[in-house]
Formats: sequence, C-alpha cells, structure tokens
Amino acid sequence: MNTNGLSELAIIYQPIRGLAAHPRNARTHSKRQIRQIAASIDSFGFTTPVLIDCNNTIIAGHGRVEAAKLLGMDQVPTIRLEGLSEDQISAYIIADNRLAERAGWDNSILAIELQHLLTIDSDLDVTITGFEVPEIDLILSQATVKPDQDDAFEIDQTNQAVSQSGDLWLLGKKHRVLCGSSLDENSYRTLMVSRRATVVFIDPPYNVPIEGNVSGHGSIHHGEFAMASGEMNEAEFVAFLTTSLRLLARYSTSGSIHFVCMDWRHADQLLAAGKQIYEALLNLCVWVKNNGGIGSLYRSRHELVF
Repeated sequence: MNTNGLSELAIIYQPIRGLAAHPRNARTHSKRQIRQIAASIDSFGFTTPVLIDCNNTIIAGHGRVEAAKLLGMDQVPTIRLEGLSEDQISAYIIADNRLAERAGWDNSILAIELQHLLTIDSDLDVTITGFEVPEIDLILSQATVKPDQDDAFEIDQTNQAVSQSGDLWLLGKKHRVLCGSSLDENSYRTLMVSRRATVVFIDPPYNVPIEGNVSGHGSIHHGEFAMASGEMNEAEFVAFLTTSLRLLARYSTSGSIHFVCMDWRHADQLLAAGKQIYEALLNLCVWVKNNGGIGSLYRSRHELVF
C-alpha cells in the first residue's frame, strides 16, 4: 500500500496454461486481429500486462493471450487486481474496451508519423501499427489533397426548375452537367463531344415507386421518376437498363470501370442487362444504409462493378 492508500501493482509472469478466459467477456477478436497483435508483440515485446483476478481469470488481455499462444510463448506478464467484486469486474471488462473505442485520431499528426515510418531506412513493416496498406494510402492521400478551385462555385438554391432537356451547364473549366435522357445517344454526344470516360458511376432508377420507398415517411416528398418508377415489368426494365449501359460503354474507353447501383431486389435484372454489354462482372459492393429509404430495412443498395 502506498502513501495515497492505493495498492501497488506488481507484475508477475504466469504460465499461459494457468490462465482462464472470462466466461462473460463480450469482446471478440478475429483471427486476423490475433495475427496483428502477435506481429506487434513479436516486434515490440509483450509491453502491456494481462489483468487477472484472484482466480487467474483474465479480466483484460484476452487477445494478447491468444496472440502469445500463436507465438508459442509459455508465459506472459500479468497484474492481479485485488479487491474488485464480480460486478465491478464485469463493468471494468466493458469499460476497458469501450473507453478505448471512444478515442480519436489527429489525422494530420497520424499522417506525418505514418509517412515517417514509410520513409525511414529500416526493415520495419509499417502494418504492425494495425493500419493496413490501403488504409495508410487513404490517410496520406487525404492529408495531401488540395481543394480544386473548379470545385468551388456558388449555388443559387431555388424551388423552381431552371433547367430543361438539352441544357448543358459548364462548371468551371473541367466539369459539365447535361440535362437529358441516358437513353438518347444525342445526350452523350453533347456531353462528351470527343472525350471518352475512363470511370462511370451511375445510380439509375430501381423500377420501384418513389412514394413509400424513397420518401413518404417524412416531411420531404419527391416526385416520381419519369421512367422506371415501378411501371415496368421485368423484361421492360432489363431492356431499359441494357439501352443505357450500351450507350455508356460506347462513350467509354476500352478497359473502363463502370460502377452501377441497384436495389438488391432488382440486382438480377441489372446482371441480365450487364451480361449483354460488359465482358465481366468485376465485383459487388453492398451499402447497408442506416437511414430510411431505399437501402434500409427491407432494401439494401448493391453496387455492381463491371
């Protein structure tokens, strides 16, 4: 007992075989996470002791113990917490994990540190930080991105429609927006002129009524789409999608990537159309939304990559 009335903590090395997992530990670890923890221990050593109770039951450190087993370790450093009731231990197990989750990152400092680790002349594998290479690339790219001046322009918000079919809007020197039909080749000629797209991202109508699906449960109500708003049968909707995809492919470069969104209930119809146009389906992304509307509850939005 120290002068502040608190028990001094002592680190004791315990055999792993003598430690028991807590039966009510709500925290889970995937095999991938265990491998990451093991890589960290292998590089830095076992720097954080396992917390145990008087019966050698693990309170905090289940993942570290599993990682130690993976590394073939026989014992791990532990700290025994005395004087805690079962209820306090249960609360601590949750708090120990939950409070850590609430911590954030200073992205600018994080980017600097990761960049430094990448550039130093050593055999250090930067992924032992817990960040995978794609995550690191994203963090570094976001830290160095400068706003494009052509992306900054004033928007005059109004409830009145100011555009009609055939109108071409020029937004700065790089961006063009056309009001037109994706089923009409003249739309592509006007918009693209001699250029061809290398990437396409589209979100066509899902052939479901707007009212009751996209809106209708809140204060904002949207009008129905001009086409594919629930009035088409399956064959008509496949033909609708095929026409649009064929024109998109015609005005894209060879080898271009097309991201096409669709309600999951109509994904098979998008596939039927896509097989007529594209050489291959490259991937499928699923967006499960948290908000009401298409994509939530009974519907999730799929993004097919061709």
